[in-house]
Amino acid sequence: MRVALVHDWLVGMRGGEKCLDLMCELLPEAEIFTLVHAPGSVSKRIESRRIHTSVLQQLPFAAKSYPYYLPIMPWAIEQLDLRGFDAVVSVSHCVAKGVVPAPESWHGCYCLTPMRYIWDAYGEYFDARGSRSRRVAGQLVAPLLRMWDVASAARVDEFAAISQHVKSRIRRYYHRDSSVIHPPVDDELFSVPLASGPGSYFLSVGAAAPNKRLELAIEAFGQLGLPLVVAGAGPGSLRLRRTAPANVSFFGWSSDEELISLYHGARALVFPGYDDFGLTPLEAAAVGRPTIAFAGGGALETVIPTDGARVGTGILFAEQTAAGLIEGVREFLRVESCYEPARLREHAATFARRECRASLLQFLRRGISGSAIVPC
Repeated sequence: MRVALVHDWLVGMRGGEKCLDLMCELLPEAEIFTLVHAPGSVSKRIESRRIHTSVLQQLPFAAKSYPYYLPIMPWAIEQLDLRGFDAVVSVSHCVAKGVVPAPESWHGCYCLTPMRYIWDAYGEYFDARGSRSRRVAGQLVAPLLRMWDVASAARVDEFAAISQHVKSRIRRYYHRDSSVIHPPVDDELFSVPLASGPGSYFLSVGAAAPNKRLELAIEAFGQLGLPLVVAGAGPGSLRLRRTAPANVSFFGWSSDEELISLYHGARALVFPGYDDFGLTPLEAAAVGRPTIAFAGGGALETVIPTDGARVGTGILFAEQTAAGLIEGVREFLRVESCYEPARLREHAATFARRECRASLLQFLRRGISGSAIVPC
């Protein structure tokens, strides 16, 4: 049985690519299809597969400038030739789920999120804070992309969502039901020594994308005067670096070993964005560090709030503003000594790779014969 794995683009190893890596483990003979691939940018397991790219790969500066090709991504994903494949599994956060499978093949979509740029995060990507040309482009392109996004959902036989939050958005936009399979926390995080003693800085991890709201963290810590380390990069990182105060430092993308070291040295993870799941709070907990997170999106499923009745795994602040985050930090400082690294790791272990692997196996077996999937 021939199986195709479809991912939006392969230009870095983030949460979505970690989900694809697990799919590669479960489907050892599957070939990968994607819009754009930057060789060497993802895991060895993914890189070892036969990777088919779209026509976008031939366009100028595709590996770095791919976001600018968003208007033609639906067309490009539909050009991928999946004839001869008995099953298709898309790991999608943009257009991958819109691939056109062969008529008789099964298509299961592990949905990281419906395309956030055109739905509930549209304002963060195209609102008045951007240039006039960006606003006009959004007004012209977004309605067409929304129509395509809804129509192409009919090509999916079964959806699985990464969180209850994403499940509700699949229902809202595609009018489809889905199961929930949480993404995995890397196993190696449970084998490293737990963090001990107080950290020396606060840490923010993730791409400098609009939904991550890193500007809130920078503004809040500029007022607090506490040290903040930002680990990650993205289209907005240069602007953030230019405006950041002296107590905020930037690390850029880091290796797994460097990231673990950053978690060890932190007092807490700062998570001000509205995320689809909230994997980094679990990574921090696996190492033994709590999180200060905005009380919205996937963080509601991965962070147990600390309140007067219990010590959870972090602080949830209600107002997604610098003032709201400042209050969250101050609340954290009042209860910082209550957090026990072993209990934080215990919480993260409920989202370990083995748990995700078992759920994905059940999902895949509903459309793919056992011969194409690794045995239990």
